[in-house]
Amino acid sequence: MGARTKARKRALDVLYSADMRGETGVEALERVIAEGEAPSNPYTATIVRGVTDHQPRIDEVLEEFSTDWSLARMPVVDRNVLRIGVWEMLWVEDVPDTVAVTEAMALVRELSTDESPSFVNGILGAIQRNKPTLV
Repeated sequence: MGARTKARKRALDVLYSADMRGETGVEALERVIAEGEAPSNPYTATIVRGVTDHQPRIDEVLEEFSTDWSLARMPVVDRNVLRIGVWEMLWVEDVPDTVAVTEAMALVRELSTDESPSFVNGILGAIQRNKPTLV
């Protein structure tokens, strides 16, 4: 498993925890660091901060492209994997869109429901196709 793949998984852990506790991603990151469990890869903190900084826009995009599913109805893992994927596609220049989608798919395949990979792929694929209108 590559360093960025591990960083994404750790960032998902932090964002999932934040979601479950009603914290922002940055608050959860600061809590984890204070508890002595600081992420070893700096990309983890970059993801958490980036998703947190852009979360209102990310969530708007997800609501637009997730037909028949509100954010509140999505499994927490899927919602946060999607947030990471959208952030990487729209705001991270050194991550190709295909890599962002592939990495998101790997996370939900490992950590979520059997239906999650097709759900996440469908949403991120639609966002990728419409990216020029979103940036």
